[in-house]
Amino acid sequence: MGTLDKFDIAILQHLQTDARLTNAELASRVGLSAAPCWRRVRSLEESGYITGYRAEINRHKIGLGVLAFVRLDADRNSGDATRQLEEAIKKLPEIVSCHYISGTGTFELQVVAKDLESFSKFALKNLINLPNVKDIHTSFSLGEVKASSALPLGHLG
Repeated sequence: MGTLDKFDIAILQHLQTDARLTNAELASRVGLSAAPCWRRVRSLEESGYITGYRAEINRHKIGLGVLAFVRLDADRNSGDATRQLEEAIKKLPEIVSCHYISGTGTFELQVVAKDLESFSKFALKNLINLPNVKDIHTSFSLGEVKASSALPLGHLG
């Protein structure tokens, strides 16, 4: 798949907003008939533009009231040590996001927990004991202004 046209962009926009749309509903919204719309969705999936479909769950409703931002400093930034740390991070479901960062620190993690006591136990048992960790610095979310996984697409069209 080469460049995206207006129909592809519209499909991506609508699916980001509501991935539960039927193909018929999606086709109607983007101005295509059902078969070409379905082919385009398949092509977007096969080309890696669409990487999956998932439910967004309200973390508060399931008892995960704490969202922490943890800057993790690695002791060494060698390839093997970093890969070991990455693999250990991937195994912890409480870490919902991990990014390499510039500036101070090596990784920025988003960690969810039931409450501050649960987070503290997790940090002391798991985070500080990850391989190759020199230090951790934590900030807590005091309230969410915006949380969206939808990506802006205006630059495409």
